[in-house]
Amino acid sequence: MRQLFRSKEAGILLIIIVLAAVITLKNPVFLTSENLLDLAKNNTVIGIVALGMLPVIITGGIDVSVGAMTAAVTIIIGKFMVNFGGNLLLVFLLGCVSGALLGAFNGLLVSKLNLPPIVVTLGSMSIINGLMLYYTGGSWITNIPQWFIGFGRIKVVGIPIQIFFLVLAAVLTYVVLKYTLMGRGIFAIGGNPVAAVRAGFHKERILLFLYSYLGFLVGLAAVVHTSIMRQVDPNAFTGFEMNVIAAVVLGGANVLGGEGSVFGTILGVTVLAVIQNGLILAWIPTYWQQIVVGIIILAAVCLDVIQNRRRQARIARIDVAGETPVGR
Repeated sequence: MRQLFRSKEAGILLIIIVLAAVITLKNPVFLTSENLLDLAKNNTVIGIVALGMLPVIITGGIDVSVGAMTAAVTIIIGKFMVNFGGNLLLVFLLGCVSGALLGAFNGLLVSKLNLPPIVVTLGSMSIINGLMLYYTGGSWITNIPQWFIGFGRIKVVGIPIQIFFLVLAAVLTYVVLKYTLMGRGIFAIGGNPVAAVRAGFHKERILLFLYSYLGFLVGLAAVVHTSIMRQVDPNAFTGFEMNVIAAVVLGGANVLGGEGSVFGTILGVTVLAVIQNGLILAWIPTYWQQIVVGIIILAAVCLDVIQNRRRQARIARIDVAGETPVGR
């Protein structure tokens, strides 16, 4: 219990409680079950993608193309449903496979060519955005089939179906990180890539897997998003990647690698959701959310760098103290 209250997650949970209390005092509607369920439903997409981003950031990488990839998959499944009909299973399969392939493209360039993830994903983001604009001309897809719209309205014991996909993504990511050799390799690479390779972890395979896994969850999120919105807007995910990254780092993941948790990421998503909902209920302009997200990312990076320098300094002092003077 003592470790729980010393953890980053406990601090984030405290922030959520304080924010919720302040917002409720301003507007009691916040804590109603209807508002909380809507809040959870409307943030399932960012939550699913953030859970895919988590392993990438744990390795010290990043993917700024997730917004473009998610938008691309919504267009793919939207066009598929409009032109070919299909069924729910095919839509999920097409979405997840399309996303995984887009993620694998990034993973191949990062792992095989050893290119910086930020450069690779910036490039792929530009390519995808250009192709989307060429293909759609910026036009929306609005004639989504009724059977898919009906799926998006399903509730299980009063809970929107979309929330269960977030739970599924959380469980899957937790199992991968906690109970698989791949998960141990992800943390090992984030902690010390050279030592991880010497320990027998195949760095290229791990990087290819985690970018493909991120793409897989991007595909799942795209289907969930379409089920919520019941239409496809090619520009719906502009700036989306910043919210995803902010949620992960706010949840305690170290941007330098080696640290992060599923629970923390969910809490990070919750903080952003509470802030956004609070601004809406308080009639505060939503551009303040973008300002807050930017501050969160900068603060998290600065904090991680400071902590890393202190850690390195402690290690250096221990090494110096452990040396035996010559002549003794």
